Amino acid sequence: MLKKYLVLLCLLWVTACDRSEPLGVDQHAQTVSAAWLADQWLVINYWAVWCAPCRAEVPELNQMHRDLSDQGVRVLGVNYDQLQDAELLADSEALGIEFRVLSHDPAARFNLPATHGLPTTYIVNPQGEMVRQLQGEQTAQSLLEVLTQEGWSAP
Repeated sequence: MLKKYLVLLCLLWVTACDRSEPLGVDQHAQTVSAAWLADQWLVINYWAVWCAPCRAEVPELNQMHRDLSDQGVRVLGVNYDQLQDAELLADSEALGIEFRVLSHDPAARFNLPATHGLPTTYIVNPQGEMVRQLQGEQTAQSLLEVLTQEGWSAP
């Protein structure tokens, strides 16, 4: 019994440590801190510059970023081709992305399934749990509907 308790305690400790660690850096080499993510809904969008639906989706994600970043929703991008540094910044700017794009894939941190096909968007609740996987091009309205269905409400 004690052994099971210790294993559970260790798992909880590891999970808490993972969530307190920064998420890495964004396309501007700025740290994405755990505090910036705390108590936020996350819209994590996987994109590539060669993906036409991704290009069409960016203005919608930018709008969501502008409208909801102070209402408990953070929009994050992840480059499907795993570009880094200057290449990541160049592609982000080429698409006109205004939200933060992570330099490293956060799939392990949020237990996201493998991404096959673009664009793919994941909704992660404030507890850090993925609650929805969306395939294909999204709009700000469709994402807002999903967030509301999953329990988000504007403050």
